[in-house]
Amino acid sequence: MTNQVIDRIRDALRVVIDPELGHNIIDLGFVYDISVIDGAVRIVMTATTPGCPAIRFLEEGAANAAARVPGVRSVDIVMTFDPPWTPSRIEPVVRASLGFAAVN
Repeated sequence: MTNQVIDRIRDALRVVIDPELGHNIIDLGFVYDISVIDGAVRIVMTATTPGCPAIRFLEEGAANAAARVPGVRSVDIVMTFDPPWTPSRIEPVVRASLGFAAVN
């Protein structure tokens, strides 16, 4: 059941679009971890840099999207920059569409 809720949350987070890159935070690799205990959700996520002007927008969007998933009672968003985000976290198709070179 918990894995199904995590999958639903991950799907819900796809509506959160980074305003600068124009893609969702899942495909961009911004979400590091999702955990659920008794309906309490904890999402560990990042942004491109600590100085990203969209951090609050992304954080609020993720919290609102996750809160709409049935079975979710509360949402805690933890922003981290450890490890730092890199383009290698982007889904390959999206990375190619953004013009990033392949990362080995």
